[in-house]
Amino acid sequence: MTGPCSRPAVLCLSGHDPSGGAGLQADIEALIAQGCHAAPTVTALTVQDTVDVSAFRVLDRDWVLAQANAVISDLPIAAVKLGMLGSVEMVETVLEIMQKLPGVPLVCDPVLRAGGGGALGKDEVGYAMRERLFPVSTIATPNLPEARILAELPEGSADECAEKLLPYIRHLLITGGHGDETEVHNRLYCRDGSRYDFSCQRLPGSYHGSGCTLASALAGRLALGEGLASAVKSALDYTWRTLRDAEAPGRGQYIPRRLPLDLA
Repeated sequence: MTGPCSRPAVLCLSGHDPSGGAGLQADIEALIAQGCHAAPTVTALTVQDTVDVSAFRVLDRDWVLAQANAVISDLPIAAVKLGMLGSVEMVETVLEIMQKLPGVPLVCDPVLRAGGGGALGKDEVGYAMRERLFPVSTIATPNLPEARILAELPEGSADECAEKLLPYIRHLLITGGHGDETEVHNRLYCRDGSRYDFSCQRLPGSYHGSGCTLASALAGRLALGEGLASAVKSALDYTWRTLRDAEAPGRGQYIPRRLPLDLA
């Protein structure tokens, strides 16, 4: 029998995806793959499949607080991962939760759209995340379309979006893959001016839950004590492998294979 703290615990605040492609199931699987324990707190319920999202309902803040507080009082939280919040009120709820976790790394995945393009919150939710959550986050991980919404630059490049967003957050990872380039370019921007570029081979197909997978893996690497730039590379490499091995269980997008076949 191993000791009670053999795996670092990561608090996940995100929505539930009944297709199992994104949301809390993605968080749980990705964190298991990093050697971490996932503590999932449900922020929203969605009606979605591998094609798109058709509806969602944000949970009452008291229920979210009760879930998170129960976990925080019981488990030593080593990192926090944010996914779908869905409302400005939920942004404020997360801030209240983080006050109880000073110094704990916070990975903010600003989920504003499902993989199929459906909205998972109004743009004002993104702006509230930018104004209120980014300042207390270690890193945010938007894809380029999300970064453009957050920066209010509809046609902005990754560099232009980063320039607009870095005053709010210390580190920003803007992911690519939404164009037709043969290589996907991901870039880590730091407020001190340093920048790290990561590229990988573009894979065919469209994927459901890749952003959740990346952010959760990154939170796991930080929970394990890995340095930020190294943790970003580890999370990107892991995510690419899950996409390479992805499967198509439904009529829509591929779902990343986050666990080995003997564990999946």
